[in-house]
Amino acid sequence: MKVRTRKQDKINIITMGCSKNLVDSEVLMSQLKANELEVSHESEKDDANVVIINTCGFIDNAKKESIDTILDYVDRKEKGMVDRVYVTGCLSHRYQEDLEAEIPEVDAWFGTLELPRLLNTLGADYKHELIGERLVTTPSHYAYMKISEGCDRPCSFCAIPLMRGKHVSKPIEQLKKEAEHLVKNGTKEILLIAQDSTYYGLDLYGERKLADLLRVLSDVEGLDWIRLHYAYPSQFPMDALDVIAERKNICSYLDIPLQHISDKMLKAMRRGVTRRRTQQVVDTIREKVPGIALRTTMLVGHPGETVDDFEELKDFIRKNKFERLGVFTYSHEDNTHSGSLVDDVPEEVKEQRAAELMELQEQISFDLNQEKVGKTYRVLFDRVEGSHFVGRTEFDSPEVDNEVLVGKKENFVRLGDFANVKIKHATAFDLYGDVVI
Repeated sequence: MKVRTRKQDKINIITMGCSKNLVDSEVLMSQLKANELEVSHESEKDDANVVIINTCGFIDNAKKESIDTILDYVDRKEKGMVDRVYVTGCLSHRYQEDLEAEIPEVDAWFGTLELPRLLNTLGADYKHELIGERLVTTPSHYAYMKISEGCDRPCSFCAIPLMRGKHVSKPIEQLKKEAEHLVKNGTKEILLIAQDSTYYGLDLYGERKLADLLRVLSDVEGLDWIRLHYAYPSQFPMDALDVIAERKNICSYLDIPLQHISDKMLKAMRRGVTRRRTQQVVDTIREKVPGIALRTTMLVGHPGETVDDFEELKDFIRKNKFERLGVFTYSHEDNTHSGSLVDDVPEEVKEQRAAELMELQEQISFDLNQEKVGKTYRVLFDRVEGSHFVGRTEFDSPEVDNEVLVGKKENFVRLGDFANVKIKHATAFDLYGDVVI
């Protein structure tokens, strides 16, 4: 079939995986736009002749989704629906040689740190003056902001350092300018992300500087909410909690993936922390920031996990009643320490354990949500869905946490704005209410 021709390329970027990948795509879009190239993000029009797939290589399901997406666009290329397919991101960085051999139809492969080379391939120049700027693809009122790249942690199951390299913090002044740029363009909520946000500053300043960063960002005029993600329990910088407690525009929210609680499993996972220390960190966070919502993530089915280890994890969750909790099942990752161990927990057992944890968390979330009925919360509204306006409290991050729904017939709100909502009733993961003046 004859390939269609165009006067100028139209580029569509497809992003797989996490919010950190999304930020990379937004930076790429900003660079392309500055080079006067037409670019879109996951366009529904399907009219681009050049496709860039920003892949995820974190776990098996994410790898499969990335590969399936690559194969889909390769098929479109062979049918003449697109001219060129480029692949970047974590999967490409980690498995480039293998992928080049397996999928030769892809025009070029790029690693996570090869933005200038990717731009050059597209006939664009890397514009240093754009550092800190990007085209936000989320709703304009909130944006993710990456405060560092890479990770120095030795977790046995994680391949992130293989794909993203060592931890590299962005300077505080650069992040302040990025925040000011976002606010100037309508952002009201900034979500701070990193592979390990608690490590922030060690490489640049010789000490952890998360508290200082939070203070500087909190002073940015017009920034209503700052939300902190991906803290690490080992050597947690407690001074950051004082800032969260004292600054009104820093959300009483912390995403702190704990992964497990059994001392045996924490040691096997090379987490550098014990159950006793983990509990101390959780207790201190709740003491210093009363009412804080804690989101955590657990990993089940790691090699060596026994029934007793799993029951200990369940007891820990019952005791601590995390406001938000997600679960991953273990998957072998090449060139990691855990990847050299026998994957001795059957897949069906992994899935059953994950389901048990989520069932436990559903009841915890339901009970906590019932306590919110009759109370009024400040809500930031993200979208319209069916017959409801959908928003979030300061205790909820986009896409992964609870939502607040108010009826369109009975209420009026503007998307991207705040409103006070009195909660009428609640389910396990949603709150329903009405706007109050």
